[in-house]
Amino acid sequence: MTLPTRTDIEAAAEVVYREFPPTPQYRWALLSQRLGTDCWVKHENHTPVGAFKIRGGLTYFDQLRRRGELPREVISATRGNHGQSIGWAARAHGVRCTIVVPHGNSVEKNAAMRALGVQLIEHGSDFQESREHAMQLAAERGAHMVPSFHPDLLRGVSTYWWEFLRAVPDLAVAYVPIGQGSGACAAIAAKTALNHPVRLVGVISAHATTYADSLAAGRVVEAPVSTELADGMACRVADAAALAILGPHLHHLVPVSDADVAQAMRWLFADTHNVAEGAGAAALAAAWQERDQLAGRPVGIALTGGNVDSAVLARVLGAAA
Repeated sequence: MTLPTRTDIEAAAEVVYREFPPTPQYRWALLSQRLGTDCWVKHENHTPVGAFKIRGGLTYFDQLRRRGELPREVISATRGNHGQSIGWAARAHGVRCTIVVPHGNSVEKNAAMRALGVQLIEHGSDFQESREHAMQLAAERGAHMVPSFHPDLLRGVSTYWWEFLRAVPDLAVAYVPIGQGSGACAAIAAKTALNHPVRLVGVISAHATTYADSLAAGRVVEAPVSTELADGMACRVADAAALAILGPHLHHLVPVSDADVAQAMRWLFADTHNVAEGAGAAALAAAWQERDQLAGRPVGIALTGGNVDSAVLARVLGAAA
């Protein structure tokens, strides 16, 4: 798969900015003090759906429109943020949208999708089972199946890294969580397009290791998922196209446990008063693990989303030592 070029990303930014302006990146003093070096946070929790995914949905539908291929109905699967993205873009284009989520999915993410006009179906015990059901439904209904990883999603997601790297040209190391791979691949696209020297470090859940196992094996390796907090990283089967991009470009991977993620969520709330969902706090958790290697090197953290259920956030914050 060819990565979006600088021209592609700039054109995608025009599509995204019709809906909302660039999100901010701030150098937070308390986080910087905690890590022992300048720490910049890219606030993708400040988009209209509270996560970076909306950028990809907007450009995916824009490309369908440009090709004259807008369908009557789209179907996709999600743990929440991708579904909000597709729901938002489908509504904007007058397209019916059905989203499949696993049983036990985030109550508040489900409510947010329904508020966008999504028909929500609960099926399966994890994302992979939901995805397979969504594909079956799309085939039965003759609907358009929106994947979780696709070049037209990637061009939109790349805009947030394009913003970040242009805003902080001296960024030395950036941490990006990996769910299905679009965020990390987008970081690679923006770095390549801008010829930026930043070192990109992928972050995986220690309880969802398909990307680490697959990169080590050089092929897709399915791995069980047991994370209870980082649902945005709860992928059981890596995407082969994403793997092909990540392998040559990520410097290394850092696994983070749910306990690490919970601590990072508490720090982000205390130090910035921003709410991070589990996956949104994973980058900080990884940077904390590697803090001894970061002295004097400006660090970038992708706060990829803030869509955590109130009860979960209360439990995490209440568990502070």
